[in-house]
Amino acid sequence: MTLRSVVRGSGSALPKRVVSNAELAEQVDTSDEWIVERTGIRQRYIADDSETTSSLATDAARRALEAAGFDASSIDLIVLATATPDQTFPATATKVQANLGIADCIAFDVAAVCTGFLYALTVADSMLRGGNAKRALVIGAETFSRILDWEDRGTCVLFGDGAGAIVLEAADEDGKGILDTRLHAAGQHNELLYVDGGPSTTKTVGHLRMRGREVFRHAVVNLAEVLTETLEGAGLTAADIDWVVPHQANARILDATAKKLGLDPSKVVVTVDKHANTSAASVPLAFDEAVRDGRIKPGDMVVMEAMGGGLTWGAAVLRY
Repeated sequence: MTLRSVVRGSGSALPKRVVSNAELAEQVDTSDEWIVERTGIRQRYIADDSETTSSLATDAARRALEAAGFDASSIDLIVLATATPDQTFPATATKVQANLGIADCIAFDVAAVCTGFLYALTVADSMLRGGNAKRALVIGAETFSRILDWEDRGTCVLFGDGAGAIVLEAADEDGKGILDTRLHAAGQHNELLYVDGGPSTTKTVGHLRMRGREVFRHAVVNLAEVLTETLEGAGLTAADIDWVVPHQANARILDATAKKLGLDPSKVVVTVDKHANTSAASVPLAFDEAVRDGRIKPGDMVVMEAMGGGLTWGAAVLRY
């Protein structure tokens, strides 16, 4: 018997407000042409005061549960990836648990920024295969607009808010499920992508800071390497992959990574033009969109990958 974490359903949620590049150009010294040429981003969703990381996460989780056909009470593990929690503590996952009406389950947050969903997925997979839980909600949710410096045109144009979720179930089912995951971190590169504040240092939240060119260089190399590493761990090659669901940071990174691996660009799920960079939410958001529009079908081999602040990076391969 080979117990694996099988994806039973997915869901996503976006704020009500859509902000186009043209609207952003009215507030920041930028233009639609400048943003599209450098990033591929055409719009992003921005949360209002009533929309929080936990509310978006809850909406995404409900849609994932509906897709799976599961009642929330059957969930015994929630792992939520976020860099923008509702509160310093308790974990935002516990707020989602309460919102869903789950009386008791394991619930905690994971902080690995844009790689957060891959970290959360790996942790949940390990716990399911180890027998600590039977069914899990794995969520990536962010309100990055709360930590942006809206006067810094080099960063504020890149990010958006949103949430994505998947339901996993431990099962032995004809090779379906998560086949391999790989995670990495290199803390010596902290200064390339970080928030300049926090409770134990400045006592304020701070704003996101990024050295974009250096991050781009690391991303292309690290993502290509971890994708190769993950495929080898699963005994696969790039030719076996039906879909790549990457972190939606920048269209140029997506293109460069695909070329480095010799992947057909038509196999890469791209949503960065609509969602911008939603950090930990971007992979599950893109996955859910591709499932719902019929691109990703049962039996397809799917690779997910991401890199974020830390620096952290990782990948997972699964048969849907």
